[in-house]
Amino acid sequence: MTGTADATSEVSNAPGNTLSWGHSALEVEFATASDGTLRLVRLGSGPGDRVDPESALPLVELTALGHGSGWSGPRFTGTALGSRLRHRAHRSGRRADWEWLTLELHDRATGLTAFVELSSPTGVPVLRSRVRLRNEGTEPLVVQSVSSLLLGGLPAPDALDVHRARNDWLAECRWWAEPLRATVADINVRVHQHDSRAALHITGRGSWPTDGHLAMGALTERDGGRTWLWQIESPAGWRWDLGEHERGTYLALNGPTDAEHQWRVGLAPGEEYTTVQAALALGPGLDAAMGALTSYRRAVRRPHPDHSTLPVVFNDYMNTLMGDPTTEKLLPLIDAAAEAGAEYFCVDAGWYDDSADGGWWDSVGTWLPSARRFPEGGIRAVLDRIRERGMVPGLWLEPEVVGVRSPIAAELPPEAFFQRDGVRLAEQGRHQLDLRHPAARAHLDKTVDRIVGDWGVGYLKLDYNIVVDPGTCAPGDLAPGAGLLGHAQAYLEWLSEVLDRHPGLVVENCASGGMRMDGATLAVAQLQSTSDQQDPLSYPPIAASAPTAAPPEQGAVWAYPQPDFDDDLINFTLGGALLGRIHLSGHLDRMSEHQFGLVRDAVSTYKSIRGDLAAAVPFWPLGLPGWTDEWLALGMRVPGGSSYVSVWRRGGEAELPLPVPHLAGGEVSTEILHPSAPTAGTASWDGDGLRVTLPHTPGVLLIRLTA
Repeated sequence: MTGTADATSEVSNAPGNTLSWGHSALEVEFATASDGTLRLVRLGSGPGDRVDPESALPLVELTALGHGSGWSGPRFTGTALGSRLRHRAHRSGRRADWEWLTLELHDRATGLTAFVELSSPTGVPVLRSRVRLRNEGTEPLVVQSVSSLLLGGLPAPDALDVHRARNDWLAECRWWAEPLRATVADINVRVHQHDSRAALHITGRGSWPTDGHLAMGALTERDGGRTWLWQIESPAGWRWDLGEHERGTYLALNGPTDAEHQWRVGLAPGEEYTTVQAALALGPGLDAAMGALTSYRRAVRRPHPDHSTLPVVFNDYMNTLMGDPTTEKLLPLIDAAAEAGAEYFCVDAGWYDDSADGGWWDSVGTWLPSARRFPEGGIRAVLDRIRERGMVPGLWLEPEVVGVRSPIAAELPPEAFFQRDGVRLAEQGRHQLDLRHPAARAHLDKTVDRIVGDWGVGYLKLDYNIVVDPGTCAPGDLAPGAGLLGHAQAYLEWLSEVLDRHPGLVVENCASGGMRMDGATLAVAQLQSTSDQQDPLSYPPIAASAPTAAPPEQGAVWAYPQPDFDDDLINFTLGGALLGRIHLSGHLDRMSEHQFGLVRDAVSTYKSIRGDLAAAVPFWPLGLPGWTDEWLALGMRVPGGSSYVSVWRRGGEAELPLPVPHLAGGEVSTEILHPSAPTAGTASWDGDGLRVTLPHTPGVLLIRLTA
């Protein structure tokens, strides 16, 4: 059976029936197994990609109360609901530059229907998947887990390495790899007539969805062959699993589950629930798969001019005013930032604080400017000065929290806040708004429309500095994890509506740095804070790995040169941001003319290449960096154009070869773009890659390669 464009097909479930779908970069095939379930048996474009239907898995893993409770990895014994779903129909077609396929699966016993909704951007080897459930039966169901994507028949664990990324405050995007067999023990497959339960489980919990790990992972064949790279696009809980099935490997991608996140949803007859999205990118290696995922992220995100213009942002916080802005401190910084070439100037935390001791943490919520900090002309005089210097003004805001001492805590109804057992939650002296409640949304709409509409602010840094785990139980929520996901999705809906009303507004997503660096939020916000890391010597591994989590034009990397830095350290902290989204800070107003010239040169260099970064895909000549690596490298490859490589040295020998496989064997010219000093280092092409010399530590080079 073959899918036809924009058509619905009724099917039989005879074993051996097949269904093909996809495009030139992604070929997908399904087949009916002997138990009557439809299974994904081919995902790729090579002849060895197809697996036997009996080694593959049913398309959905789903458990519900009374139908297989708990969640200890996919169950393939037929007891869970997913193993009882039978293929009833399918529809396929094309919308704009996307191919789509919906597979309709049905369980006659319960009346549950699962719509497996697959899509892929044409020409990009990425599969996007979610599952929509509908209760077409006569009895209610309580769902405890449902996969967004389930894939079996991958090579055996012995042949694979697994890659995952620790993501901690001040230490984001720390990838490492190990043999999959090191965590999935070989205990003789099919012992006791069942598959091994040994598996690797990675979860994200609480309202910081990427606290602990990025919602990502990858498998690579040890011989350097195929790569499977995934992300789970959940703004709240998520879980991914790798285990062994029929002598191969399975991958299960989930949003929140009952066992891990106290998540359950009830489906009365006629009601529906849709999972979070998950995406799986394919490639002949990890760099290629990361490139495909970067292209996919650009395809799914909300369009915005910022993604192509990449303006330079100055933010007064990091290692500079640190939440203590005043008119007196800001005016010279504004002038210096403009002279350095900044195009946006963001006043960070503290602009609303009228207390003498800076004790604003548990009193925020009204978001009105401090009269004490801005005595002459108020904050509008500061915003006007930013505009006069040719920059767009920005402000920091933490919209979802209300301090326990804020008057807003008493003005809004109790139902507008997170609650458990009828008690309003308080975390670190703050209440959490529930954006599903109209009063909470109205409060934030009024706040943003005042700041953006009345004050003319064109940039908002939206921060989030508390963790609510496991969530909230508002009326209608069966469990707190469901309440948390409902709020997080409502927050993104609210943010989309803000951008609809203010289409020129630029939004930076921040949660104590990169603790909310998830695909769902990145599809709405224009920029992503990568870290709160204050040490310029510790930032390079974060900056070099940030493109694994966000396209380069969205990954905001701090560059905070200081007047007490020597030239090498000034160039080092500036150079680390030039292949991302430069977020300038530092006491530029106190620098010597020579030091300030280094800053201005770096910003000018960034502006000369940022048009290429908007279309570039990343690669890593030395592999993904380790936290303590002495040498690190990040590359950007522009389709049909130049390539760029940033190289950092924090120790080790002064010279190092860097392979650049996509240019190997050709004639390549090299040009050092940063720093401008001729003594900073050298870079030459040896036919297969770069040979770089950095005589000083810390040292950095930005190199352009032209074939």
